[in-house]
Amino acid sequence: MILDERIVAFIQSMDKGNSFFLTNLEQEALAERIPIIRPDTQSLLRFLLTLAKPAAILEVGTAIGFSAILMAENTAAACRITTIENYEKRIPKARENFKASGYEEKITLLSGDAADILPGLTGPYDLIFMDAAKGQYIHFLPEVKRLLSPGGLLISDNVMQDGEILESRFAVERRNRTIHSRMREYLFALTHDETMETVILPVGDGVTLSVVKSGEEKFDAEEKDSKKQL
Repeated sequence: MILDERIVAFIQSMDKGNSFFLTNLEQEALAERIPIIRPDTQSLLRFLLTLAKPAAILEVGTAIGFSAILMAENTAAACRITTIENYEKRIPKARENFKASGYEEKITLLSGDAADILPGLTGPYDLIFMDAAKGQYIHFLPEVKRLLSPGGLLISDNVMQDGEILESRFAVERRNRTIHSRMREYLFALTHDETMETVILPVGDGVTLSVVKSGEEKFDAEEKDSKKQL
């Protein structure tokens, strides 16, 4: 937990909640220990969808389809969602949930490794939600940037790794050190990319919001960067 538990509990008590279908799906996921986005992240995502009004969304990491359905419920009927999942055991359940939710036509599930699928996509996408293997975020970033439309929003979940990202690499368990270093590299890449504006929020397990600069903003950023080097 990043924030004080009492603060989080109070904020969550004010949340209007999800649809009956998503509420049941969340309870099922928790009972089966299937990871889904946390309640405060759900609230943030609903808000951002309302604000951004995306026409095309890409999700990297489907699991059982909870977040894809949440995005389908909170976007216009014409919005199309593409989601990628590599874990074969969860793909049938995700497809089943899409059909049961009534959003089977709105959501397209691509099965396979995102590293193989992303280069074949053309986009552009107004919003990309990154919620896959945390150690792969940095490897997906070049393709994700390519696929984002000017002014597009990249949302990356679980970037704080339950607070472990704050620790020294040597304070982290050996088996987690690669993920730890890659996530730090990812956060540095996002916050120091002159073509994007990024904020890190202590919501859920940590969320980054990155907006692609467009037109003159990109030119100004590149000119500013060149002046730094002189």
